[in-house]
Amino acid sequence: MQPAEKTPKQIVAALDEYVIGQHDAKRAIAVALRNRYRRMQLAQDMQEEITPKNMLMIGPTGVGKTEIARRLAKIVSAPFVKVEATKFTEVGYVGRDVESMVRDLVDVAIEMERKIQYKNVHAEASREADKRLVKLLVPGVKKQPTQQNQMQSLMNAFTAMQNGQNPLQNNEEKEEVTDTVRDQRLSVKEQLDRGLLENEEVTIEMDDPKQAVAMNNNMMGQMGIDLSETLGALTPKRKIKRTVSVKEAREVLIKEEAEKLVNDADIYHDAIQRAENTGIIFIDEIDKITANGQKNSGEVSREGVQRDILPIVEGSAITTKYGTINTDHILFIASGAFADSKPSDLIAELQGRLPIRVELDDLSKEDFVRILTEPNNALIKQYMAMIATDNIHTTFTKEAIERIAEIAYDVNHETENIGARRLHTILEKLLEDILYEGPDMEMGDITITEKYVNDKIGDIVANKDLSRYIL
Repeated sequence: MQPAEKTPKQIVAALDEYVIGQHDAKRAIAVALRNRYRRMQLAQDMQEEITPKNMLMIGPTGVGKTEIARRLAKIVSAPFVKVEATKFTEVGYVGRDVESMVRDLVDVAIEMERKIQYKNVHAEASREADKRLVKLLVPGVKKQPTQQNQMQSLMNAFTAMQNGQNPLQNNEEKEEVTDTVRDQRLSVKEQLDRGLLENEEVTIEMDDPKQAVAMNNNMMGQMGIDLSETLGALTPKRKIKRTVSVKEAREVLIKEEAEKLVNDADIYHDAIQRAENTGIIFIDEIDKITANGQKNSGEVSREGVQRDILPIVEGSAITTKYGTINTDHILFIASGAFADSKPSDLIAELQGRLPIRVELDDLSKEDFVRILTEPNNALIKQYMAMIATDNIHTTFTKEAIERIAEIAYDVNHETENIGARRLHTILEKLLEDILYEGPDMEMGDITITEKYVNDKIGDIVANKDLSRYIL
C-alpha cells in the first residue's frame, strides 16, 4: 500500500507509535490527510473546487502538537516544513517574508524527488562509478603533449570558457592504456567486485562544497530568483582533491554519475507537483502574532504578518527558483498555546481559513508514564541505549518510572507547564552521575529505584525555588 493510500485508522495507529494520547487531534489530522487522497481520485474539474481543510491545534507547549505534524509527514512521505510565525515580518520590514515558507517547502520536495530519481538510476550510476574507481586506482601512462597538442589544448580551454564550462575538464593530460595497465585494471576490477578494496585509499577530485553553499545561500535565491546558472558560467566549478577510502569515494562518484543520468527539469516539475498536492506547512506559535499580544506600538504589526500569511493559506502563486508553485492545495497546520490570547484574536479571514479546530489536552501523570515507556523512541529506551555504550546495563523499576512521572506532573503545575519536555530535564538531572562516571566504570548493572529517584532529585523537588530553576 502506498503511503498516500493509508486509511485514517492506519495513520492514527502509526502516530500512536510515537505520540501518546491526543486521539482527537490524531483523528482530525488523519481525516484531513485522507481527504487529500480522496480529492486526487476525482475528476480534474472537481479537484480544483475542493480545498484542504486546514487545521488549528490549540494546546500548551510540550503536549505533542509539533510531534504529531512532524511524524505525520514521515508516515505519508510528504514534503514538510515547520516555521515559527514570530520569525516573519510584515512586507516593508527587514526580516523573512512569509513566501519563504513555501520556497522552503519546494526545497524539501526537490530533495525528496532527487533521492527518488537517483535511486532509479543507482544501478547504472554505480557501474559507471566503479569504472572511474578502477582508473583512479590504476592510472594510465601519461603522454607528454607535443607543441601542436599544447596549442590544441589552449583552443579547447578557450572554447570551454566561452561555453561556461571548466576549462580544466577539457584540458586533461591524455593517458595511454598499455597492456600492463589493462591487466592491472582487470585484476583491480575483480577485487572491487568482491569488496576486497573498500578500505584502500584513493585520491579523487570533487566539487568544492563551499562554492555550492555560497550559491545556494544567495539572497536572490531566497526571493525566488535563480542566479546559480549565470554565476556558474562566470565562475566555473572549483574542484578540490580529497584522499578517502574506496567505499567513501564510490558514494561521491555515484552521486556525480547519477547527476549526469537524471534530468533536472523533470525533478523540478515533479517536485513542484508533489509540494502542491501533498505538501504540509506547520506554522508554530501563531498565537504570538495575534493583535491582542502586541504590547508596543513601535513593533512590526503582528496583524500585518497575519494579512501577509492569509493569501498564501487562501491559495496563491509563489515564484521560486525552480518554477511557480500554487498553494491552493497545500495543507496548513497552525499551532499555538493561546495562553495570553485566544483563537478569536486572529483576524477573521485567517480564522476562516483554519476551519478545523482541535484542542490538545494537558498531560496527566499516566500520560507521562506512557511517554517514558511506550513509544518506539521512548525516553527511557533512549537513555538505556546511550548508557549501554559504556557497557553498563540500566534497569528502571516500575515505581521509579511512576515517581519520575509524578515529579514531572507536579513541577509542571507548580511552575511553568512545558509538557513532556519536562521529562528531558528530570532524566538528565537524575542520570547525571551515571552519564558522567559511566566511561570509567567500564561495565556493570545499575537499577534505578524509587529511592534512587528520591535521593537524586527529591530535595530539588521539595524546594520550590530550586526546582523552578533546575527542573
